Amino acid sequence: MTKECTKKIFLNNLKINNFRNHKSFEIDLSEQRAIVLGSNGVGKSNLLESVEVLSQLKSNRALSDKDLIENDSQMAAIFGQIDFTDNLKVNLFRKGAKKIYVNDSLLKKQTEIQNYIRSVCFCSNDIYIVKSEPGFRRSWIDKVVSQLEPVYVELIHRFNRLLKQRSHFWRSESFQKDISSEVIESFDFQMSLISTRIFRRRRRALSKIKPYVEYWHNHLSKSKEQIGIKYLSGLENINQEEEEEVISKKIVEQLQKQRSIEAVTGKCNFGPHRDDIEFLINNISIRKYGSSGQQRTFILALKMAELDLLRNMINLPPLLILDDVLAELDITRQNLLLNSVGKDSQCFISATHLDKFNQSFLSSSQMIYL
Repeated sequence: MTKECTKKIFLNNLKINNFRNHKSFEIDLSEQRAIVLGSNGVGKSNLLESVEVLSQLKSNRALSDKDLIENDSQMAAIFGQIDFTDNLKVNLFRKGAKKIYVNDSLLKKQTEIQNYIRSVCFCSNDIYIVKSEPGFRRSWIDKVVSQLEPVYVELIHRFNRLLKQRSHFWRSESFQKDISSEVIESFDFQMSLISTRIFRRRRRALSKIKPYVEYWHNHLSKSKEQIGIKYLSGLENINQEEEEEVISKKIVEQLQKQRSIEAVTGKCNFGPHRDDIEFLINNISIRKYGSSGQQRTFILALKMAELDLLRNMINLPPLLILDDVLAELDITRQNLLLNSVGKDSQCFISATHLDKFNQSFLSSSQMIYL
């Protein structure tokens, strides 16, 4: 083992039952870096996905929990031992909500599992965060904020519920009978409060992660290009330092302005669900004008920055999950990434071949063959 890879193993054991195509699988983890090796279709990504679900309670590849359950089974289970001390278990059901256990005790508040384990997942589809529609960027920043502030998960749930209720109101008989109903005023007030808290947390997270993105982009591109990250909102001339009451009042005003259109379409066109994030290099939009190489470098810098931010903001060493990303990078960026991973975080990497890894990296990694 090289000097830089002093063991820092956090997840000691992983066991899954009826998860995706894995009827049963268990592994004791003995090295800081684990390479999951196998041909396409054998379940490498599924194994890494189980680590993501254990640590984040959701997958970037599944729309619902039932998608994660093996076809002939009614439930799936993921077990993880943390630091030889705490035993975590996630039970997923085809019908009903998931259940989370720590040392055989059911968690009433599922986000409490983040007191025991966190992770950052980087997969090939993450390139869409940089180059595709705003929904990908909103999902990304919401995941970052949720890891930093677990209470944020409930904020998003509450906002989405309000959004659905608001849309239902415009189509309901209540609206048809009484256009001056006080119901929509109540919706405006509630949404303004939650939207303000979401807005402030997103902006705060972006300001915290930007220095890390700058560092990693310079490291990966060997350049001194100026990196920009802008939060794009329907709220103009607002910053997160302003008092919540001030921002909330302006959100109410904006909701009122778009109300006539919303009454016709039934869709709210203003709020956190419509915001976007713009990534820039030298004040040029990477999404619109960046080359494929620039976009891949930026997303790699973004994910490594996410890992560093999380590690420095919490007391837990986050796991790093690299699922099928090496093939997307040129040889220079592959080497820069591999030389960086596993120094301060336990890392899981999927691969079909070993030709992208040097001997030093392989000698300090645990091989998991599928």
